[in-house]
Amino acid sequence: MRPGDAPRDRARAVARELGQPDFARACARALGGAWDEGLARALGGPAAGSLEGDHRRDQRYWLRVWAARGLLWQWDDAALEALRAATRDDHWRVREMACRVVARHRLEGALDEVAGLRGDPVSRVRTAAERAFAAVVSAPG
Repeated sequence: MRPGDAPRDRARAVARELGQPDFARACARALGGAWDEGLARALGGPAAGSLEGDHRRDQRYWLRVWAARGLLWQWDDAALEALRAATRDDHWRVREMACRVVARHRLEGALDEVAGLRGDPVSRVRTAAERAFAAVVSAPG
């Protein structure tokens, strides 16, 4: 990977290296709050370096955002429960990205969670939840 690689390309590279199910499980652990320096550097790119050190612990929600974004590009059902839990994350950016993953992959298993987020206090989360809800309920199948 090169420092300027797009998030999609970084996620695909890590998924190829680890294998799809292991990538999803690593993202699931990160969504659950486990700090993984290597995954942070791989998914976050150059921005990950700014999170190193104890003085930046308050910014570590970014790994949860990056992990969800990784699943946006490289989904595996092994991460579904962690993604559902991410819809209840304390940080709005994580909730928003979780909704985007649900929308992209039309994850019926997270429909109840995104339905509840349509009333989130953050407008970006509400918008993402509305899109995810519409994507899931309009999916053929």
